[in-house]
Amino acid sequence: MTTTQNPQDLKSNSATTVEQPQTAEVEREFTIKARSQREQIVRRFLRNKQAMGGLLVFIAVLVIAWAGPLVYGFTFSELRPADASVGPGTNGHVLGTDGLGRDLLANIMRGIQRSTLTIVVAVGIALTLGLLVGLLAGYYGKWVDNVLMRLVDLILTVPSLVVLIVVASNFPNARTAIGIAVIIGLFGWLDLSRILRSQILGLREREFIEAAHALGASDRRIMFKHLIPNTLGSIIVWATLTAATVILLEASLTYLGFGVANDTSLGRLVSDGVSAAQTRPWLFYFPGLMLLVIALCINLIGDGIRDAFDPSNKRVRA
Repeated sequence: MTTTQNPQDLKSNSATTVEQPQTAEVEREFTIKARSQREQIVRRFLRNKQAMGGLLVFIAVLVIAWAGPLVYGFTFSELRPADASVGPGTNGHVLGTDGLGRDLLANIMRGIQRSTLTIVVAVGIALTLGLLVGLLAGYYGKWVDNVLMRLVDLILTVPSLVVLIVVASNFPNARTAIGIAVIIGLFGWLDLSRILRSQILGLREREFIEAAHALGASDRRIMFKHLIPNTLGSIIVWATLTAATVILLEASLTYLGFGVANDTSLGRLVSDGVSAAQTRPWLFYFPGLMLLVIALCINLIGDGIRDAFDPSNKRVRA
C-alpha cells in the first residue's frame, strides 16, 4: 500500500535540514585576548629555551652558593693540614682541597658570593653614572651634550684595564670585593651613556614628549616618566651583558695580581690554581669551569632579554 506525505511536512523537514549547519556556524565563538606589551615581552622570553636554560642554571648556582655553606660540612677558611692536596671525593671533600687543606667546594661557594657582590655593585655604579650622563646629554643637547660626550670620548681613549691596574696598585686597601667593584663601575658606564644618548635624542622629538611639554610637565617628570621607561629594554640588556664582563674583568685583574686580596673570589681561585694545573688539576679546572658557566648563563639571559624586547625579532614568536 502506497503512503503519501503531506507537502507541508516535506517543506518543514527540508527547512530543518538546511538550517542545521547555519545554526552550528552561529554557535561557534572565537575568543581573542589582547596581550599587553609587558605580557608579550615575558612570553617571548619564556619561549626562548636558551635564555630559560641559562636562567635556571644561574639560579641554581646562586642557591647552591648562598645556601650550601649552611649545610656543608666545611668552611672556606678552615685549614686541615692532614687533608692537604687531596683529590675530589677524599675524606668528604667533594672537589678536593688545596695545599693548605682548605676545601675547594667551600671556597668556590665563597668565590661565587664575592663575585656576585662585585657584579651587583659594579653594575649599579655604572648604571647610575651612564644613565645620568646619557640622559642629560640626550635631553638637553647643545653645549651639555658636547661637554659630556667629549668627556666620554676622552675616557674611551684610555685602556680601561690599564687604568684599573694603576688604581688597584696605588690603593691596595681597595682590593676587596666591593673596592674592585667600585673601580670597575667607575669606568664601566661609557657604553651605556652613548646608547642612551642616541635613543633619547630621537625620543625627545616624539609627539608624546611634545604633548608633555604642552601640558606643563617638568623636565624631571619627562625624564623619569617618559624617557627612561622607553629605554628600559636597552638598559636591561646592557646590564645583563655587562654583568658577564664584570666577572671576567675581575678574574683578569686577580690573575694579573691586582684583584681581590685577603679574600676568596673565582678569579683568585683560578689564579692560584694555574701553577697546580698539571699536578692538582681540580684546583684550576673546577673554579675555571664555574667562572665560564656563570658568564655563559648571564650572556644567554642577556641575549634572551634582547630578543624579547625586540618586536621585529621573529626567532621567538609571541
